[in-house]
Amino acid sequence: MIKEIVNIQTNSKIEMIDITTHVASFVQNNQIKSGRVSVFIPHTTAGVTINENCDDDVQYDLNTALNKLFPNNINIKHFEGNSQAHLLSSLIGVSLDIFVEDNKLMLGKWQGIYFWEFDGSRKRQFYIIKAE
Repeated sequence: MIKEIVNIQTNSKIEMIDITTHVASFVQNNQIKSGRVSVFIPHTTAGVTINENCDDDVQYDLNTALNKLFPNNINIKHFEGNSQAHLLSSLIGVSLDIFVEDNKLMLGKWQGIYFWEFDGSRKRQFYIIKAE
């Protein structure tokens, strides 16, 4: 199995970090000509998504909408007080596949891959794996 573990530091409670260059470098460095790569987040309070990478207002809008969907002050029982982060991680998901062609990620013109923090700030990691 070809994989890479990437360590990152998040700085905010809810934050989107563009990891597209990490994934693209993995494809280049491992000479993956075609197929797909997977990104996996080994945390229960973070996620991964593909979304627009041109206008930072999109990130603001997404984070604002998620806070309204699952407010931090909902009546919950989890003793750590971070149930909002667990809910958001489950909603967004912790893995995704990206297709590769001609040694490049098959992303749309405006798409980027984002690590999505829901319980920061924290030291985090994510895995990039060549899918078999």
